Amino acid sequence: MIPEIGHFALALAFAAALAQGPALYAAARADDERLAAFGRRCAYLALGAVGLAFASLAAAYVASDFSVLNVYENSHSQKPLIYKFTGTWGNHEGSMLLWALILALYGGALARQARAIPADLHRLALGTQGLIAAAFLAFMLFTSNPFERLLPAPPDGADLNPLLQDIGLALHPPFLYLGYVGFSVPFSFAVAALIRGRADSVWARLVRPWALAAWSFLTVGIALGSWWAYYELGWGGWWAWDPVENASFMPWLAGTALIHSIRVVERRDALKGWATLLAIAAFSLSLIGTFLVRSGVLTSIHAFAVDPERGVFILAILFAAVGGSLTVYALRAGSLAPTGAFAPASRETALIANNVLLAAACATVFIGTFYPLFVDVATGERISVGPPYFNMVFTPIAALAMALAAAGALMAWKRADLRALARRLAPAGAAALVAALIVAVVAEREKAAGAGWVALCVWLAGGALADLAGRVKLFGAAPGAAARRLAGLPRAAVGAALAHFGLAVFALGAAGVGLWRTEEVRLMKEGDAAHVAGYAVMLASVENTTGPNYLAERARFEARKGARETTLISERRYYPVRGMQTTEAGIRSQGGGDLYVSLGENATGEGWAVRLYFNPFVGCLWWGAGLAALGGALALSDRGRAPARAARGAAASPRAAAAEAPA
Repeated sequence: MIPEIGHFALALAFAAALAQGPALYAAARADDERLAAFGRRCAYLALGAVGLAFASLAAAYVASDFSVLNVYENSHSQKPLIYKFTGTWGNHEGSMLLWALILALYGGALARQARAIPADLHRLALGTQGLIAAAFLAFMLFTSNPFERLLPAPPDGADLNPLLQDIGLALHPPFLYLGYVGFSVPFSFAVAALIRGRADSVWARLVRPWALAAWSFLTVGIALGSWWAYYELGWGGWWAWDPVENASFMPWLAGTALIHSIRVVERRDALKGWATLLAIAAFSLSLIGTFLVRSGVLTSIHAFAVDPERGVFILAILFAAVGGSLTVYALRAGSLAPTGAFAPASRETALIANNVLLAAACATVFIGTFYPLFVDVATGERISVGPPYFNMVFTPIAALAMALAAAGALMAWKRADLRALARRLAPAGAAALVAALIVAVVAEREKAAGAGWVALCVWLAGGALADLAGRVKLFGAAPGAAARRLAGLPRAAVGAALAHFGLAVFALGAAGVGLWRTEEVRLMKEGDAAHVAGYAVMLASVENTTGPNYLAERARFEARKGARETTLISERRYYPVRGMQTTEAGIRSQGGGDLYVSLGENATGEGWAVRLYFNPFVGCLWWGAGLAALGGALALSDRGRAPARAARGAAASPRAAAAEAPA
């Protein structure tokens, strides 16, 4: 009975979303508050109904109700309870239900802000959210029903893909979807601004928190995915420029450009057309990523759907959303003419250059991801575009963007004093030069090229610290006064500096793994030793063990470097129900990096294939991503009362409302 309740709730949510869009569009056109109130109630009803549907599916998973086809195909009675629950979204139908739930949550949150947003803007944006929700709920009802019955019920299930039975990948999709779907709100605001023919500083202040939230969630989601790939797949890497990885990276790049361009709209009433286009692009790229993963075009651990009907349906949603929004943009972008002026040497110019570089970086990833698909469709020839292309094309653009970010954050609005800028950046430049010299001397000759990249990381981190030091007058006042100023700084300024510092830390981790990783692969028997990065690693023992729903070979390694000793455990697991194997790597963080051991097969009886790595600075990858996301969250929290005050004053005096809001 519970699955039938969930199915009915989905149908109810679809009906509510289908009514929400037209009602709110009509309310905006006729300025009818009763219609607007009806549309808001539809948003709340859709949220409650999708929540009930999700709870119904989760209950079926926890109870191991194998009369539900989705549960049978993706669960097993012996699976640990935590993975029974997270298995709710570890499949195509369940993941789309999670997508719909998050979309409804954003719609409900937007509906609650009716009093804080100009009426016409709110109605148009919430109406657009309703149309998006209706499209995805229709996709679920007509092609991806998660509540389809299987009668008679089998005695047990087919189990979840073992690679998904991991806490890292259990957390990865919710955060990723919070980012993907979060960009739907800036998208809806952009469409609303184009329809009404106005995008001003009030609009920018209202869009900015949603963009920051989506960007922060997406940052965490991507970082969790790379962390899972690092420790679970046994390959010692964290990023491979896989098309599915790129599908999440492209909206992140567009979203990064968006949150920077919105600042220019806020401060100088410029880049309005560009900011709306970026809002459209960020969500459109999220939809494109959904098409890649769900259509069956790609074969991947993430690609649950292989039904062409589903791919055609998602493609139709993609064409409607992207094509429709770009058509509106083409017709109405001329009404968003900029009015602000600024000098060539200014923060505005730096942010524009930043946007150009981010857009170029996104384009390189897009081309590298889709070119093989276009070639396959056009000629039938299968080619691949791998890391050499991305490293050669993307890395220089990223380096330029990082170099510019350090200077741009210290430049004044409207007109910058370049001499003062040089004085403030001098310590960062000196630190970068010293770091480059140290790396050039210490590193091996063929790897000394990393000196430039390390210098760039220090430059960016130094620029972020110089920004905060200048704001608190660190070297011109007593430490106590500087600390008080730091506590009183706008959280948006501290968040921006923290995000830039986090990016520098992340880039240092990427450089360490990419340039100075050492690797040893060999066959090892018990008692054998191998050497990597100065460590002597001995295979002490291999024993068979049993888990809740798997069998495993567990290897114990003893590693020694000087007086330092450590033990690492690596496993090869076999899941009988699925007939699949997985690898659990043994990892120990040691000073400047990770010692990483992965146990392979003993196929010939001559010993186990063992991979040993030392990954310098690899922890910086996730610490840096965490700092960047924390910076975004800190900036998000610095909303104060500005949006509400600005919205209340927008009808009477948009310029006065913008001036009233804090800088």
